[in-house]
Amino acid sequence: MSLFIASLNSGSNGNCYYVGNGKEAVLVDAGISCRETERRMANLGLSMENVKAIFISHEHTDHINGLPVLAKKYGLPVYISNATLRNSRMVLPSELVRDITAEPVAIGALRVTAFEKLHDAADPYSFIVEGNGLKIGVLTDIGKACKQVVHYFRQCHAVFLESNYDEQMLEEGAYSLRLQNRIRGGKGHLSNAQALQLFAMHRAPYLSHLLLSHLSQSNNRPELVLDLFKPFANELTIAVASRYKESPLYHIQHSAENLFLTQSLKTFHAVQYSLF
Repeated sequence: MSLFIASLNSGSNGNCYYVGNGKEAVLVDAGISCRETERRMANLGLSMENVKAIFISHEHTDHINGLPVLAKKYGLPVYISNATLRNSRMVLPSELVRDITAEPVAIGALRVTAFEKLHDAADPYSFIVEGNGLKIGVLTDIGKACKQVVHYFRQCHAVFLESNYDEQMLEEGAYSLRLQNRIRGGKGHLSNAQALQLFAMHRAPYLSHLLLSHLSQSNNRPELVLDLFKPFANELTIAVASRYKESPLYHIQHSAENLFLTQSLKTFHAVQYSLF
């Protein structure tokens, strides 16, 4: 009972995340080129033949840059909202386009749930990928930890969580005040402190892997983020997803204790939250 996850790239230069069960997999976002996606997957011993679908969070170029070529080459269905597709100005074969809905989507033995988030895009989503009783969150490009984000974060056995900027570095850096306010204004990105608060207050007791993602090149440093989070790590695996190369391939699996905790919290996690 396991899943495999990896970040193929994470940052403003491109985002692409892999979740699979050994036989089938999905990609969340396709912000690096088709060739680079193939190369990085091969580096991890992964095959594009196992990828069965791509899920797109929003239309910003660092999340869709490689999508048209990748989808067409492999004939992959693309789950994308109508507003995101329209605002992306991409041309995709109509037979490959699937609209994102509130209902979970079955991709073989995997199940993908899309949920709304706060970000400065037309119709942005984050995702939970579920399989073998495990839930993997891809929670990046989040303006703040709204009730939706908190609700799904609490369910994760592993998560790609945005930790975009350090407040002091943003304040003292070269960005204009307008851009600073866009980043920290509630529909931009999650700061290190906000990510840490979400993690410390709402992580599931069975959370085993935290991949800190979408770090700003100008307003953050990997060592700063790791130093901030590691005192709270306990036995978790905590790593920074790189903007330059693929992460290791992480094997997410149940322990007997985790199975008990998952069942004991099932009723609590069934509570539904509204976005605001």
